[in-house]
Amino acid sequence: MRTIPVAVQMYTLRDESAQDFAGTLKKVADLGFDGVEFAGYGGLEVKEVRALLDEYGLKAASSHVSLDALESDLAAVIEDQKILGSNYIVCPFLMPDRRSEKDYKELISFLEKAGEECRKEGITLCYHNHDFELERLSDGRTALESIFEDVSSENLETELDIYWLTKAGENPVEWIKKYQNRTPLVHLKDMTTDEEKFFAELGTGGVDIEAVLNIGEEANVKWWVVEQDASRKTPFESIEISINYLKEKLPYLSK
Repeated sequence: MRTIPVAVQMYTLRDESAQDFAGTLKKVADLGFDGVEFAGYGGLEVKEVRALLDEYGLKAASSHVSLDALESDLAAVIEDQKILGSNYIVCPFLMPDRRSEKDYKELISFLEKAGEECRKEGITLCYHNHDFELERLSDGRTALESIFEDVSSENLETELDIYWLTKAGENPVEWIKKYQNRTPLVHLKDMTTDEEKFFAELGTGGVDIEAVLNIGEEANVKWWVVEQDASRKTPFESIEISINYLKEKLPYLSK
């Protein structure tokens, strides 16, 4: 099995990061993560963040950057990634007022142009899904399919979130197969088996995490990204359970 590295999405640790960004990064490294996926930089300059990554032996897997920020100053976002050593920019979320069919068409047009600009600079633009993109449009396709089918594969790749796919009644493995070689980033999340379908630590819920891990090499996944949007434990307890589960399933992580 190819050694696909594991990052944590820093949104999971948003409160901890707000109090002590450097200390949070160090704890992430101490738990055995290979890198981080950013959702902001804790008020630090990106050069300072890069220095912390180097100090703690972490890599910048990617950065979640709001659609507004991508639209307002893409060049600055790209430059930040170069400093961080990140190869991926992720459009992470659409606000509720930007989810009409007309909005999706405008989004597709923007992602095509933005993705081309990123590609010219050696950066890959990705799109991260929730469950609302699995609603169908007037042509019968889901909004997520329209995004990935109508934007050229050279200008947009995927960050499939297996929790949200599962919650929408979809099979994450089928989606990863559908977009294999276009799935460099995969969000690993589990889900409770009760009616609430709450976020769960990896290996403690009903999502077939192992099936997803088993297809990683075939799909050419570059990074597994652990995220837990909310937790009934402390965030550090949650990600420790998740990374320990991955160390059992991916023995190379413990070496």
